[in-house]
Amino acid sequence: MPESDRSAAATAGSYTIARLEAATWDAFADLVERNNGIYGGCWCAPNHVEYRRGVSDPRTLKEQLVREGRAQAALAIDAYGKVQGWCQYGSPDELHLKHAREYAKDPPPEARWRIACIFVDKHHRALGVARAALEGALAEIAAEGGGLVEAISETTAGREAQGRFLFSGTVELFEEFGFARIRQVGKHAWIVSRTIGPVGPPGARAARAKT
Repeated sequence: MPESDRSAAATAGSYTIARLEAATWDAFADLVERNNGIYGGCWCAPNHVEYRRGVSDPRTLKEQLVREGRAQAALAIDAYGKVQGWCQYGSPDELHLKHAREYAKDPPPEARWRIACIFVDKHHRALGVARAALEGALAEIAAEGGGLVEAISETTAGREAQGRFLFSGTVELFEEFGFARIRQVGKHAWIVSRTIGPVGPPGARAARAKT
């Protein structure tokens, strides 16, 4: 089916969520390759603390981390089985945030989780993919015990923001999910956070974390 038809169909449908792991690596890689490697070939790897600029190969590192269970994301899959977006999440020990220098000047309460990247296929934007991926990531976080979740995102109200600045979603999207603005760290960038409650018994969450 042509991409234009897929996009039209997606507006009336919903997305299923899958975890990024070895079994879903090929589907994730297909999305990245369809979008020219993402932002010049980053493969959503520079957010990982293991990344070394000028040394790490983004695709190689990303695949290694995924196959070792050290890269977490919620993948939004359309009715045709194609991944059309993702929401990357992890602990502060695993992921960097943009505006790190300004963030460090007056750090907010320590979070258990960070959301560092939200990306949507170029032909499927404004169709609810980012919303589905963020919702999926928050559900995964809840299943893994919940806690304080933080992100740094950009406001878009009253301006036309370029996509390359919105790789961590928008403040307005986070606010739809109950996040609050904590502190401004850039011209349009804000730290946002929300506490997510746990879902399911601790034993089930521990077993899920090992899978």
